Amino acid sequence: MHPDHSASPQEWQRDGYTVTTRQDRMDVDAIQAYLAQSYWATGIDRATVEQAMRHSLCFGLFHYDRQIGYARLVTDTVRFAYLMDVYVLEPYQGQGLGQWLIQCVLDHPQINGLRRVLLTTLDAQEFYRKLGFVELDHPERWMQIFRPKAT
Repeated sequence: MHPDHSASPQEWQRDGYTVTTRQDRMDVDAIQAYLAQSYWATGIDRATVEQAMRHSLCFGLFHYDRQIGYARLVTDTVRFAYLMDVYVLEPYQGQGLGQWLIQCVLDHPQINGLRRVLLTTLDAQEFYRKLGFVELDHPERWMQIFRPKAT
């Protein structure tokens, strides 16, 4: 059984832009196309993107009807969330839309009371610091299994 994040979709609007959690609004083709070119999900296929979305709380950023950004949370909605697959298309960057998208994520009623929200980033530390993220207090306590050939 996976969490039903679509039961109470949330939506935020400003100046012709919308952030929504409605799964039926997500442009899976656009999301997959962007992620497949990203450094963190190079070559990801549509079926994998769809399955990940089904098991996540997804946030689409739209300019009118065009999807221009995305963020995905893997979460138990009680104590923990992992933020991933965040992007805003380049022509829309530099307008505060990425910050607004992440603020909507953090303000979501299933997320705003969580004990821990994690993310990893290669080069956007300053961006996330402005939104309240900090480096791990004890990174030596964290462990992983990393399978670079897995999707």
